[in-house]
Amino acid sequence: MTAPRTPEVGAADRQRGNADGNPERAARWRGAPYLLPALLFLGLFFLVPLVSLLLRGVLEPEPGLGNYAQLFANSAYSKVLFNTFAVAGLVTLISLLLGFPLAWAITLMPSGWGRWLLNIVLLSMWTSLLARTYSWLVLLQSSGVVNKFLMGIGIIDQPLEMVHNLTGVVIGMSYIMIPFIVLPLQATMSAIDPMVLQAGSICGASPWRNFFKVFIPLCRPGIFSGALMVFVMSLGYYVTPALLGGAQNMMLPEFIIQQVQSFLNWGIASAAAALLILITLVLFYVYLKLQPESPVASSTCLLYTSPSPRD
Repeated sequence: MTAPRTPEVGAADRQRGNADGNPERAARWRGAPYLLPALLFLGLFFLVPLVSLLLRGVLEPEPGLGNYAQLFANSAYSKVLFNTFAVAGLVTLISLLLGFPLAWAITLMPSGWGRWLLNIVLLSMWTSLLARTYSWLVLLQSSGVVNKFLMGIGIIDQPLEMVHNLTGVVIGMSYIMIPFIVLPLQATMSAIDPMVLQAGSICGASPWRNFFKVFIPLCRPGIFSGALMVFVMSLGYYVTPALLGGAQNMMLPEFIIQQVQSFLNWGIASAAAALLILITLVLFYVYLKLQPESPVASSTCLLYTSPSPRD
């Protein structure tokens, strides 16, 4: 006959049972104190300045949403927003069209040649942004190499205006953004099992059908992540639009700098910055909803885990 259990002993057993039943949770919380320095650093040097900046958008020059209303109601401000989103969309599309075949070529090449081509792409990314932008300014100006070449072969009679407008901005930013879309695409393509594509060919699919119905869907994680990265970075780029675009074709980052440095209008500048942050968060949320898991991983897993006909 066993002795009756006291409430204290029962509580201790329940606590021990909870601890033993969730070893992963206990191990996870055991390392929580080591995160405090990182969280403190993030709060002091990122969250506090960010919150103070966002508060200025609704508190200056007077409390309310007047800065946001003015940002959309003023025709000059609306043009800045249109330029920003139009350039970001065009740059994303052009970078994707140029970066996809480049990533595919790197993947299909032998390892040595593919590594060299990838290093060339990375070298353009490591070069100074100001130097790359200035080189495009030299190439695209009226007396630059591009206009001289086009006039020399008889395509044009007069130099094209490709600087100090949105054309130069799109060209320069597309070149700068190509590495940021090649890297995720090349990583995704390298993870695709060739047996998946071979299975499509065995089943009778033509090369084009195999490409569009099998290969492109498997590349979707790299396409989405690269396009999202390029679009968000294009929204906040400053150096290239400032040098190649000019004041008549201003984008949102230039507008924010102008409002702060020239007019000391912190309210409008903070509202514009908050708009950029909100757009980034919304796009990231949409990306997480559209990409719950990698099609490459799921397809490969199904290929190796599905039972064979003999089973």
